[in-house]
Amino acid sequence: MFSFFKKKNIISHLKLSGVIGNVGRFRQGIEYSSEEEIIKKAFSVKKALAVAITINSPGGSPVQSHLICKLIKEQSKKTKKKVIIFAEDVAASGGYLIACAGDEIYANSSSIIGSIGVISASFGFKNLIEKIGIERRVYTAGKNKSTLDPFLDEKEEDINRLKNIQLEIHQDFIDVVEESRKEKLNKKSGIELFSGEFWAGKKAKELGLIDGIGNADQILREKYGDDLEIKKFGKSKGWLSKKLASSENYTDKVISLLEERSIWQRYGL
Repeated sequence: MFSFFKKKNIISHLKLSGVIGNVGRFRQGIEYSSEEEIIKKAFSVKKALAVAITINSPGGSPVQSHLICKLIKEQSKKTKKKVIIFAEDVAASGGYLIACAGDEIYANSSSIIGSIGVISASFGFKNLIEKIGIERRVYTAGKNKSTLDPFLDEKEEDINRLKNIQLEIHQDFIDVVEESRKEKLNKKSGIELFSGEFWAGKKAKELGLIDGIGNADQILREKYGDDLEIKKFGKSKGWLSKKLASSENYTDKVISLLEERSIWQRYGL
């Protein structure tokens, strides 16, 4: 008869969605500077038993990925709140790195998970500018300042230098995954987990990259009961940012959208 005095369990829930890093002059992806406040607010709810974070990202900047992952871990340790991650369409590359900030990771059976690797892509225009009669003039102080200039021939030493940097960044990524997932990783599967390959949710669970299959509402209510209050946190877009976005040069907008779209399409989305 005193059931109306029963306190509800509270969970903070926020969503990180988009390419990681800046995706245009007036369009932001997932960046530390734009996510710091909302992440801290989610952890500041004193009565919250845990913080749930939904991720929908194909990756992007490794630096921003590391900064956000570190921030989530620091807030979790500071507030002693458990972090539960939910992947939507995709949590790949930097998106999966951020997911590794969680104590537990869940996904849909059709979610794309993994892509633990590093990529650098560009174009070469040397033959094109020769064909249309353009002469390229480059003056540098520092012999490596024009490394991988798209209008010059590739140099073996430049390629090797880039690959060495990629190997260092890749190892940083591997270290984060191994520290987060520890004995959960299925290293006896015969599948190379750190090759840059990605998998659907069910296979990712077999490989130990996630803990289970299910959506946020379902899993949270299974863990904390049906009488659960989920406090949602999101960023509101101010009038000025909307105005600036609408005034962005049409060509710049198309280019940034194409660049963003190409990242999503790596995973068939």
